[in-house]
Amino acid sequence: MIFSSDHAAPVPPAVMQALVAANQGYAPSYGADAAMDRVRAQVRAIFEAPEAAVCLVTSGTAANALALATLTEPWGAIYCHRNAHVETDECGAPEFYTGGAKLVLVEGDHARIAPDSLQTALTAAAGAGVHNVQRGVLSLTNATEAFTTYSPAQITELTTIARAFAMPTHLDGARFSNALVSLGCSPADLTWRAGIDIVTFGGTKNGLLAVEAVVIFDPARAWEFELRRKRGGHLVAKQRYLAAQIEAYLHDGLWLRLAAAANAMARRLSHGMLGVPGASLLHPTEANAVFAAFPRATHQRAQAAGARYNLVPDHASFEGPPDQPIAARLVCSWYTTPAEVDQFLSVLRG
Repeated sequence: MIFSSDHAAPVPPAVMQALVAANQGYAPSYGADAAMDRVRAQVRAIFEAPEAAVCLVTSGTAANALALATLTEPWGAIYCHRNAHVETDECGAPEFYTGGAKLVLVEGDHARIAPDSLQTALTAAAGAGVHNVQRGVLSLTNATEAFTTYSPAQITELTTIARAFAMPTHLDGARFSNALVSLGCSPADLTWRAGIDIVTFGGTKNGLLAVEAVVIFDPARAWEFELRRKRGGHLVAKQRYLAAQIEAYLHDGLWLRLAAAANAMARRLSHGMLGVPGASLLHPTEANAVFAAFPRATHQRAQAAGARYNLVPDHASFEGPPDQPIAARLVCSWYTTPAEVDQFLSVLRG
């Protein structure tokens, strides 16, 4: 009963087999291998973007920070939701890699930026000219940190506001696959057609060993990203092993099946939580996790039975009044099974 993170899941067998196959003989380094050529073609076809640049890194933090550095100056502002991953979980990496750009936090329900809040923030920005950080870049997350989703129409509304202030837009797509299968749209509709300039196309949270693809829709920005990736220490020499993971991931729709399986288990868990005494859902279940509050005594029973998950906020405690509702984040992965979900729900119901 492991619901702590989708990172906790193993790597799908097809991906491990691809790594074994890649481990044969010699291959050119730094992305000059044949597998990387195939990956570029695969990603461009999936996003319907034949001129897009495709660059691989090993972590979502590197992908996001380098993408943001490519889109804004050190004196720029990065507008993101208060609960965005770049704000809460990246230890200042965006500020570090941009050379000092400032994160400006914008409000909105369920971890989605509200258009009115963004409009207000941008209208009020840089009023004192040289004394202020300047409008830099809009950063969205899909699926969000609440595991809700932005539809293409919602993204378009926000990017249109940003464009009115001459700002580009970055999309943190660590769980892009989960958002995509939930919404049932195309990758193009959820990115460049909706006004996204760079997307970090996640793989690690959806089953891969350690690889994220940064997809840059404007090829004029690609060289700067490549220089920043090298200077930042994230150009991997034996890149064929990263490419092998992405190639297997995209082959025959594996990436979509993995995400669909995780989402289905979250829906099963969300529906079952409605039958847990004293439980309530805190956000809509639109991707592969459930946010729910239930009594501390129920948490203690689940922990004693071996369940593992994170409390919200992180400093909440399993110790205290037994009837007090405590919030939890319950993340499903491609590896989560119906039996695991049902066992967990049975424990919660007592």
